[in-house]
Amino acid sequence: MARRPTYEGRPLPRPADDVEDQGLGFDLGTLGRRRMLRVLGLGAVAVGVAACGGTTSAAAPTTAPGEIPDETAGPFPGDGSNGANVLTQSGIVRSDIRSSFGGPTGVAEGVPMTLELTVADLARGGVPFAGAAVYVWHCDRAGGYSLYSEDIAAENYLRGVQIADASGLVRFTSIVPACYAGRWPHVHFEVYPDAAGIVDAANAVATSQVALPEDTCRQVYGQPGYEQSVADLADVTLAGDNVFGDDSGASQLAAVSGDVTRGYTVALPVRVNTRTAPSSP
Repeated sequence: MARRPTYEGRPLPRPADDVEDQGLGFDLGTLGRRRMLRVLGLGAVAVGVAACGGTTSAAAPTTAPGEIPDETAGPFPGDGSNGANVLTQSGIVRSDIRSSFGGPTGVAEGVPMTLELTVADLARGGVPFAGAAVYVWHCDRAGGYSLYSEDIAAENYLRGVQIADASGLVRFTSIVPACYAGRWPHVHFEVYPDAAGIVDAANAVATSQVALPEDTCRQVYGQPGYEQSVADLADVTLAGDNVFGDDSGASQLAAVSGDVTRGYTVALPVRVNTRTAPSSP
């Protein structure tokens, strides 16, 4: 696959422009949202300015204890916030996201992965968030993102939405994503309060990422089609990742079972708080 130009290992969303012209989302993604807050000296509490009065006050923390950390959606969200919007397409609500839909016919090949996210709402005492809509997306085994990477820009595979059941569970059938230059292997997701809200990314109550365990990645990347991931994984660490690095993905590192023959089940509890304001770019 032809690789996009990169900066510090991250593909440039605007390959023809200078690094400083890649946009705020790329800048924040490179530095990492929580590291950016530390650079700005904001810590966990932001300072708000009243719209008319000009007075300042301390705002409530944007992340409650136990809440899944807000992270950048990155340059390839496909939610309308950076170009393409797959969430407005008929057929996006589906459990098997390995194939494209709505016209494109591509299928993502790779080691099978069942992704299970169990969503709870801390604002209601941590009860299951039944009815929440969860949008999931990730790269293919070559490190490319549908809708964006040059040779698969016409595809929309490895993207889909599921509605949480009574226990807050959503389940997707997919493949284990690659490790690409500069990032620890991961899966992106956004949580929306209901199915009707997915048409507008501004409705998301949480945006975060799932980190995959190193031992699982090493097993998978020994399989055909993942050859580039072997070298890319050797150049990154979970502790040094620009998203997971500040706490080594303490609440984002998935529990995994299975093997390369049967496939893997990747599971993560996702605790959101509908009373806190999302802080991801």
